[in-house]
Amino acid sequence: MARTYGGIPPERRRADRRERLLGAALELFTDNGFRRTRITQLCSKAGVSTRNFYEEFDSLEDVLRTLHNRINSLALQHVSTALDEVAEAGAMTRIVRLLDAFVAAVTEDPRFPRLNYVEAIGVSPELEAQHQVWVDRWAAFIETEARRAAAAGAAPDRDYRLTAIAIVGAATGLLREWQAHEPPLPVEEVSAELRALLLAAVTHR
Repeated sequence: MARTYGGIPPERRRADRRERLLGAALELFTDNGFRRTRITQLCSKAGVSTRNFYEEFDSLEDVLRTLHNRINSLALQHVSTALDEVAEAGAMTRIVRLLDAFVAAVTEDPRFPRLNYVEAIGVSPELEAQHQVWVDRWAAFIETEARRAAAAGAAPDRDYRLTAIAIVGAATGLLREWQAHEPPLPVEEVSAELRALLLAAVTHR
């Protein structure tokens, strides 16, 4: 049986180590680049041993996949909550709220877009597959809201799948630009541009 140290149970200590590794990885991957980061660097920054690292992760790519999934999951929670708050609102209001909540979530930490849309791209087939899963999820969200708008008569009744994928691509491009731009672009400008693009795309006939 694992022993408790300083009143802290082993599962709590392990969870703390895991979070330190993830926090250090987010910093190193976005400052130095994923491909230039070494496990020894990460362990040193997190204050854990390499043995502890391999108790939590299989590789640095495993850490990157975990962070990529966590950032998208966080954004999904924000968007789901935001849509619940405007459950009775009009279709266009819901679309605007969806985009604003998404942009707010993924720019909450300026390192998030760097990790999601730069460092996590082109690393491996496994990570690309995970990226595609999230593209499909976000596109499905947008398509559902566009269909809601069509049902309410606020948009034409048509297939919105390609439109949704195009908007996800536009969001990715704008957020890549946002994280790279000096001086930083106002987040409000990114949100406004995406709102304009989506509303135009959904309502065109």
